[in-house]
Amino acid sequence: MTKNGYRRLVAVALVAGIGLTGAACSSDSKDSSGGSKTTSSAADSSSSAATPLDPKTKVSISVDCEPPTTKAAERKQWTDDIAEFNKTYPNVTINSKDAFPCEDPAKFTAQLQAGSETDTFYSYMTDLQQVLDSGQAADISDYVNTKTIPNLDNIDSGVLNVLKDGGKLYGLPTSNYQMGLIYNRKIFTEAGLDPNKPPTTWAEIRTDAKTIQDKLGSKGINGFMENAGGNQGGWHLVSEMFGVGSKAVSDDGTKAAFNNDQTKSVLTTLQQMRWTDKSLPATPGLAWGDVQKAMGTGKIGMYVGAPDDVPLVVQQYKADYKDLGMAPIPGGQTALFGGNDYMFKKSDTPDQIKAGIAWVNFKYLTLGKGQFNYARNKTDGLPVGLPEPFFFTGAAKDQDTALKTASATIPVDNFKTYVDAQVPVLPEPPNAQKIYTVLDTVMSGVLTNKSANIDKLLSTAETQVNSLLAASQ
Repeated sequence: MTKNGYRRLVAVALVAGIGLTGAACSSDSKDSSGGSKTTSSAADSSSSAATPLDPKTKVSISVDCEPPTTKAAERKQWTDDIAEFNKTYPNVTINSKDAFPCEDPAKFTAQLQAGSETDTFYSYMTDLQQVLDSGQAADISDYVNTKTIPNLDNIDSGVLNVLKDGGKLYGLPTSNYQMGLIYNRKIFTEAGLDPNKPPTTWAEIRTDAKTIQDKLGSKGINGFMENAGGNQGGWHLVSEMFGVGSKAVSDDGTKAAFNNDQTKSVLTTLQQMRWTDKSLPATPGLAWGDVQKAMGTGKIGMYVGAPDDVPLVVQQYKADYKDLGMAPIPGGQTALFGGNDYMFKKSDTPDQIKAGIAWVNFKYLTLGKGQFNYARNKTDGLPVGLPEPFFFTGAAKDQDTALKTASATIPVDNFKTYVDAQVPVLPEPPNAQKIYTVLDTVMSGVLTNKSANIDKLLSTAETQVNSLLAASQ
């Protein structure tokens, strides 16, 4: 299962309501997460927050999300990267903490309550409010600039904005996904479609799905597949409404905003594909993994998903990378995105924050280094060529693509349409999992009931979402 797949499954069990906790900062003391304080304090004005860490500074930090020993290549790379990082910062000690998955929501909640997270700690991008409510996040606004993060201006502003609150920055991205259309190039070719020209609108998807169904349906192959349960149906519907220009909730987060012509158009098309064209299977996906299995076993031509699904369908279901491709989210107006980041413990000293930022910059934000060392990834047998992480723009995006292409082990061109689109991104809505639960019923209604009334389904869902949003205010 992919990291995002795990996150999507367990997030529904996350219990809200974190009490505020305070963590005292003491000099030269060992903290509960295993990090070691330096003699500087948060109030130390002897060094400017805006300057990078002085390589002569002696400081220790604890960092989580070290790859587990079961991921031998990734674990070795982590160790090697620390050694290379120490060539520049010989006096920084990184105390690594391994875990798989990197964040278990229940454990993460407990750590925030106890103040026992590491000095530089991993989180999901949707965790920001939870971390702020716990009082555990350091404001790193003054520490982050083009001197400390040289690629800062090339990071998608939409991604950085998700890590901000009240104009203040609390985290740095390490990976992200942007929803798009995953399709089977082999099936496209067999159906007489051009695999280098995937559909980018719902009208084109309907046409191509029907062609696949007409040509290959006798072999048990469907043109398209959609989810309708397990919060996956609601999550997909939000992704798809974003693509055609709708939002899930109002900008102030107080009202549902999906009961409109854009969302109706998506649902109408799905309804027509299911009941008129019969290009969708009779049974929709009811849990995470259903559509991935169908794609991996060559039973469907297309579905909406994220890039990290691609290695899953290859590794778990024995699909071939050369047979898989991606296009942007249908409509291309905006794309739902999410991902992972590192935050910094509020009780960190300034030097610990600087050291953490320097490590994250080296490992996750520097082209040719850390996760972007594609030549090393190729040597270590890791797939190279997937469109992730996907947060660089402009010259950095072009350079990343060139470096990736030079060491690619899978066909980079299969994802060209997706990468070139550079669709603007939007984060998940507030109370996302609860909203997805409500919208599951809308997707289920359309995909399992031929006579489903879309207007009524959306009206009912709108009332329910308005109620849950009001309760959360």
